[in-house]
Amino acid sequence: MKKGCFTPLVIIIFLIMTTGIGSIYYLYAKEQEPPVRFENHTAEQKTIVNKSVATGAVVPRDEVQIKPQISGIVKRLIADAGQTVNEGDILAVVQVVPNMANLNAAENRINRAQINLDNVKLDYNRNSILLEKGVISQADFQPFSMNKMNAEQELRASQEDLQIVQNGAAKRNRGGSNTDIRSTVSGMILDVPIKVGNSVIEANTFNEGTTVASIANMKDLIFEGKIDESEVEKLKEGMELILTIGAIEGETFKAILEYISPKGIEENGAVQFNIKAAVSLDENQFIRAGYSATADVVLDKREDVMAISESLLQFEKDGSPYVEVRINENEYDKRNVELGLSDGIYVEVLKGVKAEDEIKAWNSPVKSF
Repeated sequence: MKKGCFTPLVIIIFLIMTTGIGSIYYLYAKEQEPPVRFENHTAEQKTIVNKSVATGAVVPRDEVQIKPQISGIVKRLIADAGQTVNEGDILAVVQVVPNMANLNAAENRINRAQINLDNVKLDYNRNSILLEKGVISQADFQPFSMNKMNAEQELRASQEDLQIVQNGAAKRNRGGSNTDIRSTVSGMILDVPIKVGNSVIEANTFNEGTTVASIANMKDLIFEGKIDESEVEKLKEGMELILTIGAIEGETFKAILEYISPKGIEENGAVQFNIKAAVSLDENQFIRAGYSATADVVLDKREDVMAISESLLQFEKDGSPYVEVRINENEYDKRNVELGLSDGIYVEVLKGVKAEDEIKAWNSPVKSF
């Protein structure tokens, strides 16, 4: 053999031997690796709740706006936010600033009533003399007596009207003064948007009037929220809601669904439906008006059922669920399962596994060292 051909042949033989030795070493090392093991989990007894979520706020069912019965300047303010009041309690006192047109009209009415009374008195006095002389009878004199009484009453009424325009009440009726702004309901004062010295306007056809205070029964609260159109058909009046309020940690509140809007509202490209639920409060519980809240709407519930984590499930090509149950060390048997209610984390198992079965956590391999 020529010397020039010997060198390439040696190189080829060397490469073949190196590759073979490397393959043998790789296979040997592979054999020495510890087997892949998996965590195992057993079924648990759980309460499964299938729920939908709505966002909103907790507000009083009825919030009453207290308005003055007369326009004027706030002279004294008694009410304060957070205070509990009863129906009829005085919240503020208003000093009346007379309207010039009303004042002039009231004064003119007094003048007319006085002139009329003076004329009537002349007729009364003249006919009274005739009655004493027997010229006229008592029956003939009666109309003059009635006219005098009516004229006196008209003068008193016009004088009282002037007092009301000037002071908000007549002197003989101070107990019912319009200048005292009173609560029309019992409850808690939520807001007092006025201060001493502010002008207030009575409600009328053209003006809704100045709000002196907002009052509500803080034991009669409702949750007002919105739910997506994809969930609304699952809801029914009377369903239970569990409220979570971010400002109140570690506590939940129950509510009963009592209203589902028949019409949706489009917001940011999604259709939302308004819902309302009556909030149940214990005697010692208190929720501030306007707290934002999240409501879990309980669609279905299974108590004390056998359940497994949804992460343990595997699926056939046709979508049929199954699990792998440990039968020996690192050896598993496939079991088809029939599932019930799910809450998105745990799922009820109706058939296929027993409480003592160890189920393979197929997506959580653990290597042995």
